[in-house]
Amino acid sequence: MSAETRAVAPFVLSLIGGVFILLGAIVISMFTFGSPTIVGSMSSSMSGMMGGMNGQTGMGMMIGGMMGLYPVFSIIGLASGALVILGAVMLYSRPFEKDLWGGVIIAFSILGILGGMGGFMIGLVLGIVGGALALARNPTSKTTVSTPVILSS
Repeated sequence: MSAETRAVAPFVLSLIGGVFILLGAIVISMFTFGSPTIVGSMSSSMSGMMGGMNGQTGMGMMIGGMMGLYPVFSIIGLASGALVILGAVMLYSRPFEKDLWGGVIIAFSILGILGGMGGFMIGLVLGIVGGALALARNPTSKTTVSTPVILSS
């Protein structure tokens, strides 16, 4: 495969964006799957600010409800980062499937907002730009464009 058919710039931007999304998801996962004492200290400090018995009950229920969703968001972020990286690698190895892999990169970069903070928002921007460059790219080589086709009958 020649260098003209490889999508280097979309590959590099998408790969870096995927790494940032994965790092953001790992940071979120450290808090999500971390020590239960973190959650207990959050609950007691928040209830102290609210004051009274109603504040403690309401805040405990809110923290408990949020803790049920955090692992789901964390897994979504980890999967999004991994799929953006996979999309970038597949875009580089199969440049003629650029529409499929560019769409995968854009979709999972946007989905990375939920669980990976969008890769500190840097990964989101790099993933969208890399996916858009992949979609806008025309992978035909110069030899096929410049060589006329002669049909004989």
